[in-house]
Amino acid sequence: MSIVKSIVALIEMILFAIGLIPVSSDIDYGGTLNEAPAITTPMYIVIDGESDFSIVIPEGADDCILTAADELNTYIKKISGADLPIITESALEDGKKAIVLENDCDEAGEDGFQLFSDGDRLVINGSDSRGTLYGVYTLLEEYFGVRWFTPTLETVPESKDIVTDANINRVVEPSFVLRRNEPAGGDDTFRARRKMNVSFWNEMPEYGGALTYVLWDVTLDVLVPDALFAEHPEYFAMNPDGTRTTDHVCLSNPDVLPIAVENARKAMRECPRETTDHIHIGQKDNSNYCHCESCEALYEKHGSISAPTLIFTNSFADALDEEFPEFTFTFYAYGETERPPEDLTLRCNENVVPVLCGLHKACRSHPLTECGAQDGDESFENLYGNTNAVIAEDFANWVKIADRTYIYDYTINFLNTAQFFSNFETLQSTMKYMHDIGITGYVYNCGDGHYAAFNELRNYLLAKIQWDVDCDVEYHMMDFINAYYGKEAAPYIKKIIDLQTAHLRGTGHAFDFDWHYQAGFIPLTVCAEIDILWKKALNADISDEQLFNAEVANLSWEYFKANLFIGEYFFLNPFRMQAIEELYDGFASHGLDRVSSFALIPEKSEVDFIQRPFNWGK
Repeated sequence: MSIVKSIVALIEMILFAIGLIPVSSDIDYGGTLNEAPAITTPMYIVIDGESDFSIVIPEGADDCILTAADELNTYIKKISGADLPIITESALEDGKKAIVLENDCDEAGEDGFQLFSDGDRLVINGSDSRGTLYGVYTLLEEYFGVRWFTPTLETVPESKDIVTDANINRVVEPSFVLRRNEPAGGDDTFRARRKMNVSFWNEMPEYGGALTYVLWDVTLDVLVPDALFAEHPEYFAMNPDGTRTTDHVCLSNPDVLPIAVENARKAMRECPRETTDHIHIGQKDNSNYCHCESCEALYEKHGSISAPTLIFTNSFADALDEEFPEFTFTFYAYGETERPPEDLTLRCNENVVPVLCGLHKACRSHPLTECGAQDGDESFENLYGNTNAVIAEDFANWVKIADRTYIYDYTINFLNTAQFFSNFETLQSTMKYMHDIGITGYVYNCGDGHYAAFNELRNYLLAKIQWDVDCDVEYHMMDFINAYYGKEAAPYIKKIIDLQTAHLRGTGHAFDFDWHYQAGFIPLTVCAEIDILWKKALNADISDEQLFNAEVANLSWEYFKANLFIGEYFFLNPFRMQAIEELYDGFASHGLDRVSSFALIPEKSEVDFIQRPFNWGK
C-alpha cells in the first residue's frame, strides 16, 4: 500500500477515535440465517407426558450408543416427564413406534449422521457410534430446544408434549473433522455435548472416543533431553555467534533422529491410553533456532525455517510407522517455523500433519484475508498500511503440501485477559476461510483460562462454528446472551458488544499479545453511551446468577476505562484511587484472579492504587 493510503488510514482512525466520523455498530457476525426446523406433518413423541415410543439400540450396543440412548431418554424425561423404555432391535414389536439409534450410515463422513422420520419412526444413524451420539445431541438442541451454554448452565424447556416433523431427512456432517474447545470447568460429558472430539489426554470411550496424544505441545525436550548437552552440544541449536544452546534442537544433525525415535518408541509402548494414536514434535517456546551450516542450508534450499522440522518429522514417522501404522505424527508450525516452505515439492508424509499456529500473530479485528497487520511489529506500515495477507496465504500453502492440517488457535489477549477482545466479528469468517481452503482440524486453546471479557460467550460461539462454519452466529449469540445474562439485560449487552466491536475495529487491531490496553479507542461520547447501557443491564429484572454474570462482564469494561483514565478513573479525579480500589474489590468478589495470563493479581495490601490496573498483571 502506498504511503498516501497509509496516511489516509491513520487519519481515518484518528477521526473515528475522537468521534468526528461515526462508526456503524450494525455488525454482521456472519453465517446463514437460522431457521427453526419446519413441521409439515406433526410427529408427537410425547403427548400429555405420555409416549408410545421406545428408544431402540442395536444388539450388543457399545458404550457410546448406550450413552446416546441414556442422554436422549434423560432429556425427554426432563422436558416432558415421559420415561421411554430402552430396548434392543429384537425386542421391538411390529408396528410399534420407535426412536431408532443406528451406527452404520454410509452417507455421512466422520462424526456425521442421518436424521430420518416417517411418523412412526425417528432414526438417528451415525457414520459410527460417536456420530450417532452427536445426532442425539443435534436432535435435542435443534428440535427439542435443549441448550448446554456452559458447564454450569443448561436450559431445558418444559412441556407435556414433544412434537417434531414426520418428514425429516437430512445428513449432517461437521465442518472440521477434529474439534477442540475447553471452557473452564468442562468435563468429558460437556465436551461431548458440544461435539468436541479432541481431549489430548482423556479417551472418552463412553462418548465415542477422542483424539489423544502420547506426547503433546513442547516435546523435543523429552525426545532429545537437555541432559545430553554436556556430552553432545552438537545435538542442540547453534547461536549466530557459534555457541550452542538447549533452547532448540539441531534437527539436521543425523545423530539426533535415532535418539528421538527411541525415546518416542518407549513412550508409545508405555502409553496407558489404549486408543491413543498421535504423537507430536514441538519445539520450546522461543525463537533461538539453529544457525548451523546444515540447518541454514536447508532454510536456503527450501525457502523456510520450517524445512528441517518438516523433514525431521517425515523421517521420524518413517522410523516408527512399521511398528505403529495407525499413528499420526504432528509438528508445530509455530514462531520461526510457522511459514511453509517456498519449495512446495517438499511435502509432508501421508501420516504427518502440521499444526498451524500462525493465527497468534494475526489481527483479530479485521478479516484474515484482508488485513496483513501482524503482532509484534509497531511500524507505521504494519499498523496502517499492511494489506498483504501473508498469514492467510501461508495457511493455503500449508494445505498444498499436507494431506491433513490442524489449526491451533488462541483467541485471547494473553497480556490483558480481562480486556474485551474485539474478535466476535471475525470468528466466523476466519474459520470459514480455514474450512474452505481445506483445513481438517480446528483445535482451540485458552477457553479454560478465565471467564471474563465475554469469554464464555466466545467459547460457545467457537464450538458452534467449529461444528458448522455456516451457522448463524448472531442467532447463537443472542441465544446465549438471553440465557446467561437474562432476557431483560440481553438487548443492552448485545448493543455493548456491537459498539465495542465496531469502534475497536475502526481504530486499531486486536492481537493475542497486546499491552495497549484496548486494541483501539472509543470516543468519550460512546463511552458515556456504553456506561448507560451497562447501568440498564445491571438494573434489569434478571436472576441473581445472571446479574453476577453481567457484573463479571461489566468489570472488563471498568478495567478498560481505568486503564485509559476515563470517567471516574480520570487522573485528576480526587476519588480515582478509591474507584480503582473498588474495581479491585469487584475482581476479587467475582473470582477474577488475573488481568494477565502470566500472573495472579497480588494481594490487596501489595497493590498501589495510583497505578492503572493493567499493572496488576505484572
